[in-house]
Order: sequence, then structure tokens, then C-alpha cells
Amino acid sequence: IFHTPPRLLDNRPAVSSEDPDFIFPVIDLEGVLDPNKRTWIVKNIRDASGKWGFFQVVNHGVPAIVMKEMQAGIRKFYEQDVELEKEFFGCDPTKKVVYNSNFDLYNAPAANWRDSTLYHMAPDPPALVEFSACCREIPTEYSKEMKKFGDLLFQLLSEALGLRSDHLREIGCVEGMVMGCHYYPACPQPKLTIGLGKHSDLDFATILLQDHIGGLEVLHWNQWVDVPYSFGGLVINIGDLLQLIWNDVYISVEHRVVAKSVGPRVSIASLFGTGLSPNPKIYGPIKELVSEDNPLIYKETTMQNYGARYFEKGLDGSSTLLQFKL
Repeated sequence: IFHTPPRLLDNRPAVSSEDPDFIFPVIDLEGVLDPNKRTWIVKNIRDASGKWGFFQVVNHGVPAIVMKEMQAGIRKFYEQDVELEKEFFGCDPTKKVVYNSNFDLYNAPAANWRDSTLYHMAPDPPALVEFSACCREIPTEYSKEMKKFGDLLFQLLSEALGLRSDHLREIGCVEGMVMGCHYYPACPQPKLTIGLGKHSDLDFATILLQDHIGGLEVLHWNQWVDVPYSFGGLVINIGDLLQLIWNDVYISVEHRVVAKSVGPRVSIASLFGTGLSPNPKIYGPIKELVSEDNPLIYKETTMQNYGARYFEKGLDGSSTLLQFKL
């Protein structure tokens, strides 16, 4: 079931991020509270969001020990006795902790080479008893750090658009957070499958913690580019909903994770949206970003409506945003 059709594999070798034409943006957040340094940081975020839709940050303030313990806890969950894992298995998107292999397993042409667990951590986190006993406390501690850093990130993203620093927070972009914890075992035939198929994220923005194994690739100028591992770094990408409310000023870019002959690879993606519960709030392009030169591109939608279309479509390599274009 893991043999991916060749049309979906796209086995072109990725360009190294050391290639001078494809240098992946890395932004140092040290001194972000200093007005002069912050101006430069915001400019770099603006450039990276417009050209790549992705960037990596260092000196972000999230303690290294918390990141290390979170990765260790997730690895421990997947490497425990399979009977203990089964307690969390399911495909019910309304559960606050759910473990499965692929959310679109019964609709996809092939299964991806990974296991995933989703933790709905905000605005209403799971009770401690809902977590596996082997890693019960670290997800809560890590999620608090992600929420704290997320507040800063969305301030900087607001300022990059020339808006008030609290604009994106006030419209609910930091209200909800889901942590997607992925485990990619070493694969004996990595050329025949994919770790995570080509897709863009449905949220406002994602903060990714990846380990040294690598495998994340970003589609840039129609070329797959390897995202380099940086010790202590966090990878940020713009989500579909942010591209929609930004009216294409910045972009949500397709990316994938290739299978590797080494591993396991562990990654933790913190996705910011409006939360698990239905939210009637309607999102459309921010009026300050619409003009005669930049006319309205997208229809309005709720997060739930967009998510339903996204999951119905599955990871087929196309963007759900196309369904919302005027």
C-alpha cells in the first residue's frame, strides 16, 4: 500500500540549499525587541514570505531542552509496545488526541511512509489523562512555548504587511493550535514511496521542529529545494488561510517529505488556526491589502469550511485555494 504512483513521486533530485540560486532564508531573531533590529528582521520576513513562503528562524527564545525533550517524547510514543499505541488510533478529527498513519488513508492512491499523531492543544487542550503515559507532560510544556513564540511570530507577520502588530492576533490567527507529531521510519525502498506527499498547509502559519535526518523539501521556482537542518532552528511556513486573507501578497507554498533509507525522522509541526470547535468567523482578504492594483482574488470562508474542502480533497498535490478563487 506504500508504493506511490510514479506521477505523484516526482523523483527529480532536490537542489541543495547551498546552491547560490536557492539559498534557503534563515532569519536571526536576536534583538527582536530592539526597534532598529526589529525593522531589519521584519524586512527579512517580508522578503522570505513573498519569495519563498518559508523561512527558518534562530535565536527564537524557545528553550533547547524543551525542544529536545519533545522530540524524545514523541520518539518514545512511537517506539512503545504497539498495543499501547492502539489505544490512540483512529480517524475521528474531533478527538483532541488522535493517532493514525494517514488521515486520507482510504481515499489516497497510496499510503505515505509515516505515522502521525495530532494533539489539539488550543484553545482547549486535552486533559493529561488523554495523553500516552510515556509522554504525558512534555506536549503541554512544548505547546506553551509554541503559543508564546506564535504570538511574537504573528506580530512580526502583521508588521511585515504594514499593519498593527496585533492585527493578526485580533482576528483570531493565534487562537487555535494543533500539533502534528510525525514519525518516519527508515525505508528500505525510499524511491518507491513518499514520507509526506506534496501539499500546502491549510492553516494560517506553521512552526516546524525537525531533526537532523532531514527530508523536508520546498517547491521554489518549480524546483524542489532541500530545507537544511539547523541545530535549534525552527522552520516557518505560510499557510493557505494566510495567503487568502493576504490576497496573494505572500504565498503558501507546496512542500513534501521524502522517504529516507536512514531514520527514524521525527518532526513536530505546530499549526495555527481557529481551534477544533466550529467557529462562525468569516475570513476574507484584509481590506487594507485590496486596491485597484491588487484587486480582490478570493471568496470569503470560515476555517471549518476551508478545512472540510481540504480534507475532502486529500493530499493530491493540488491547492484547495483554487476552489476559493473568484
